Amino acid sequence: MTNSPVARWVLAFRPRTLTAALAPILVGTGLAALHGIPCRWHLSLFAVLSAAMIQIATNLFNDALDFRKGTDTAERLGPCRVTQAGLIPASRVLVGGGVAAVAAVAFGMPLVMAGGWPIVVIGVVSLLFAYGYTGGPFPLAYLGLGDVFVILFFGLVAVGGVYYLQSHTFGADTVIAGLQVGMLATALLAVNNLRDVEEDRKAGKRTLAVRFGITFGRYEIAVLCLVPFALNLWWAWSGAWTTALLPLLALPLGARVIRGVFTHEPGVVYNRLLAGTAALQLVFGILLTLGMFHD
Repeated sequence: MTNSPVARWVLAFRPRTLTAALAPILVGTGLAALHGIPCRWHLSLFAVLSAAMIQIATNLFNDALDFRKGTDTAERLGPCRVTQAGLIPASRVLVGGGVAAVAAVAFGMPLVMAGGWPIVVIGVVSLLFAYGYTGGPFPLAYLGLGDVFVILFFGLVAVGGVYYLQSHTFGADTVIAGLQVGMLATALLAVNNLRDVEEDRKAGKRTLAVRFGITFGRYEIAVLCLVPFALNLWWAWSGAWTTALLPLLALPLGARVIRGVFTHEPGVVYNRLLAGTAALQLVFGILLTLGMFHD
């Protein structure tokens, strides 16, 4: 399957992680609809494309730099990483990350024209952290700050940025919606880090699971999966009952992830839990968006 150069690059892009970029764009657009703002769909489309390119750039930088730092080794439990597996040289993967970053800028130009300097700031900072997540003098992932990064950029910033493009305003609703989507995206990272806790400890990667232990990691995942559902009380209080109730249909997916991390010791089985967490975030985001359009 990886004999084709195209297949190798698709593997490097980590397409299953791209839901983390899609969900906040959907929710930000739905929030505009909830507030009666006519949706400019072309802006949401370019936001999806730009966010996906930033996500791909982050993944490529992470792939190459984790290998160079000695974090990804032959003992890796997670999905194949192209640099560690010898499928693509690290130097080419880093160049690929740069190309994805340039593509993100290109797709972001219509957003800048519509939103002005706030969108420029969001874009520049996002691109800097796409590299700084793993690289640079203070790599966030190695300092235990990756969780904060994901909540901020894949939740608050992404939802708030898309809503601003549609409305040129911010508000409390954008914070709540951003936290809901961002916490579920962070659950993806937390499951990944709990799976790799021993490998990361050996490599000096100080994730929260490494710093505070496996039990902490399990409860962190439980909190990240459950609090977004609890925050639906905000929408009920606001009178948006469909928005509050429809996402509850995703609760069994969250329960399955939580049960899995408490039942199984960190290992290869967590790859299935990772896929389940990605499904949870996407389904929750879609249901929340549908509720917003209905209300």
